[in-house]
Amino acid sequence: MGRLDGKVAFITGAARGQGRSHALRMAQEGADIVAVDVVRQLPTVEYTMSSPDDLAETVRQVEALDRRIVAREADVRDYGALKSALDEGVAELGRLDIVSANAGIFSQGRAEELSDESWEEMIGVNLTGVWHTAKAAIPHLKAGGNGGSIILTSSTAGIKGFENFAHYVSAKHGVVGLMRTLALELAPDMIRVNTVHPTSVDTDMIQNDMLYALFAPDLEPDQRTREALGERFQTMNALPIPWVEPVDISNAVLWLASDESRYVTGVMLPVDAGSTTK
Repeated sequence: MGRLDGKVAFITGAARGQGRSHALRMAQEGADIVAVDVVRQLPTVEYTMSSPDDLAETVRQVEALDRRIVAREADVRDYGALKSALDEGVAELGRLDIVSANAGIFSQGRAEELSDESWEEMIGVNLTGVWHTAKAAIPHLKAGGNGGSIILTSSTAGIKGFENFAHYVSAKHGVVGLMRTLALELAPDMIRVNTVHPTSVDTDMIQNDMLYALFAPDLEPDQRTREALGERFQTMNALPIPWVEPVDISNAVLWLASDESRYVTGVMLPVDAGSTTK
C-alpha cells in the first residue's frame, strides 16, 4: 500500500527539477498526476528553461511507475489555460486530492536596477501563478468532499531577505501570506494549506552561469566550477552541505500531501539545512 493510493495530485512546473521529482515521488506512493509546465523560455530568465521534451520525459518516468499522468503545456499566469489543463486532468483521472504549486522562476538584480518587466514576470509566475493554481484547484477539492492538501513552494527567501533578489523575496514572502489566508478559508472543508521553504536545491535554477557569476565575481568564468561554487553555497547553510537534492523537498511535500500530516495546516516547513537559523 502506498501512502497516496487512490489519490490524484496536480503539480505545476513539472517538466524537470523539483516538479518532476515531486511527480515521481508521489507516483511512487500510488498517486496519479496532472502535470503542467510552461515549457518555453521567458524573457527575463537568464538560464535555460524547460522544454516540451522535458515534460515528455516526466510523463515517461511516471508511466514507468505504472501510474497515470495527464500532462499539459500552460503558463501559470494564464488562469484560463491553467484551469483548462486541470479540468481536463480531473475529467480523465476522476478526482483531485493534492496540489503542489511548484512552478517558479529565478532572476537577479539590485532593487534599484530591476526592470519593470523583470519585476512583473517574477511576481506573475511566483505569486500570481501560485494563486491561480490554488484558485483553479479549490472547486475540485471541495467537490470531492474528501478534504485535501495544498502545498505551496516558497523558499528560504520567504522567511528572510537576500540581497540582489528583491522581486523573488517579495514573491516568496507573498506566498506565505497567501498560504495563511487559504489555510483559514479552507479549513471548514478539511483542506489543508502549507508552504515548503527550500534552501538552494541542486537543479538548473541554481546550477547556471548567471548565478555562478553572482556568487563568484572574483573568479574567471572557467574557474566557476560546480566544486568551486559549492564551497560558497555551503556558507549559506548551517549543515556542511552546499545544496539539497530535489528528493529532499519531495519527501517533505509527500508528507504534507499524505494523511500522516492530516492535522497540519497553516505552517511554514523549512527544508533548508539550517540556513534560516544563521
